[in-house]
Amino acid sequence: AHVVSNADEVTVRLTDRREFSAKVIGSDTRTDVAVIKIDAKDLPTVRIGDHTKLRPGEWVLAIGSPFGLENTATAGIVSATSRAVAGETDVPFIQTDVAVNPGNSGGPLFNLQGEVVGINSMIFSRTGGYMGISFAVPIDVAMHVRDQLVKTGHVVRGRIGVTVQNVDAALAQSFGLDRPRGALVSSVENGSPADKAGLKAGDVILRVDETPVDYSFQLSSFISRQPPGDECTLTLWRNRHELVVKVKVAELKEPKGSRTSDAHASGEEGGARLGLVVRPLSAEEKDARGISSGVMVAAVSGSAARAGLQPGDIVVALNSRPIR
Repeated sequence: AHVVSNADEVTVRLTDRREFSAKVIGSDTRTDVAVIKIDAKDLPTVRIGDHTKLRPGEWVLAIGSPFGLENTATAGIVSATSRAVAGETDVPFIQTDVAVNPGNSGGPLFNLQGEVVGINSMIFSRTGGYMGISFAVPIDVAMHVRDQLVKTGHVVRGRIGVTVQNVDAALAQSFGLDRPRGALVSSVENGSPADKAGLKAGDVILRVDETPVDYSFQLSSFISRQPPGDECTLTLWRNRHELVVKVKVAELKEPKGSRTSDAHASGEEGGARLGLVVRPLSAEEKDARGISSGVMVAAVSGSAARAGLQPGDIVVALNSRPIR
């Protein structure tokens, strides 16, 4: 999606040097997937693979046009098959060490069977160039988005109305879990499907249907792909026991306006012992996120930084007590 965003014209150039004008059918910024169409016949095609069969250590190949060098192939191995990236909650990225540079975005990631298992999307870099960490959108996520864009021109996502976070070793011990796993519910939106199903702050979601949840982003990714109106079975950990509830998925309404940048956060200093500088949330920010309380983190240091808090995070409760 970021390749074709704001483009006046899109041109597809084939390996035989033919060129076609393309039409953007639709794009989805949350997954960075876009669908374009050209009028042509007898085009070569690639086989679509199953990214769930990928394993860390497996060899993969990327093809793209880094720095304008067409049909460049680079190889590497899979580091992780379901990696969370800060600020991206809808995509369980494939992480590789394949050399990906500007111009590779939108290109295919192949397995050794010549099947496409991902779409190269972004890199981690301090310089703007390749540093050994690259990310690809799993092909099943891309195809799910493709189907919706072709059918309706936009993507519909599910939601249940919870804010979640990861469970670390200290939290797992305090909850009586055998190991760090699950998505810890930080807050439940009033009147949401989760609220109607009886979820509470402090619950740990361990499974959705039969799919285990090890990290909080896996819950967000799974729920977002459920059609609104479908019912999901959640296995919770509450008061050191498992509890099963059913939740009816609602439609996620995209908030209007862009995310507030922490560069403009000029709030009051507080919580010095935690190492946090926070500011109040405006009514619009609360409405956009579906929460009734909380403060925005503007700067982090000390124990808060060691615990993983980052500027832009919203602290909604302290020991289950809402922060207003």
